[in-house]
Amino acid sequence: MIYRLSRLVCLALLHLGWRPTIEGREHIPADGLLIVASNHLSFIDSIVIPLAVPRKVVFLAKAEYWEGRSPAAWPRRLFFAAFEAVPVQRAQAEDAQASLDLARGVIERGDAFGIYPEGTRSRDGRLYRGRTGVAWLALTAGVPVVPVALEGTQHIQPVGARIPRIRKVTVRFGAPMEFNERYASVPAGKARRMVTDEVMDAIHALSGQVRAQEYNERRPAG
Repeated sequence: MIYRLSRLVCLALLHLGWRPTIEGREHIPADGLLIVASNHLSFIDSIVIPLAVPRKVVFLAKAEYWEGRSPAAWPRRLFFAAFEAVPVQRAQAEDAQASLDLARGVIERGDAFGIYPEGTRSRDGRLYRGRTGVAWLALTAGVPVVPVALEGTQHIQPVGARIPRIRKVTVRFGAPMEFNERYASVPAGKARRMVTDEVMDAIHALSGQVRAQEYNERRPAG
């Protein structure tokens, strides 16, 4: 009940303020196990995608988002609570596998899981090399992946901006991608790399972003 009410309120605000164009929504299965893999341009991406998808999509989110006490932090905290985002400590390297295990738990309970294969948002607009967590999830859980491209969210809340701006957003969904049968005989490590690259190629075809050959590394705190 809380989820449905929160979604209705947020949908009204989304259409009023950001005038989204949503393409390919028919590619999202109404039910069943699913991964939604997107490019990442802004913090606001984790709000836009769940509102653009006609079923619940759960993201992992930095635990710090639950810790802010300033008035500006309250809308963010309320959104993540209402949409059942899963808090995770991302600063510790040893938590990488733990985060994937949390994600698999979300998938296995029947919710769609949202992931950014780049790992962190792009600060220069390029599409960076994907990390193989998306492939680990898809192959170990036997789950299809729907690629997503976001456009314009970087202008709603640019890096360093506290207050979202009114800008137009486009969300494009691609056709579901199945991997298990095609990669059943491929060694695990090689399969994860190949699947990840295939997902990133699909995101690129939807987004048209300039490709970067390197990984997108997070900046040190401070």
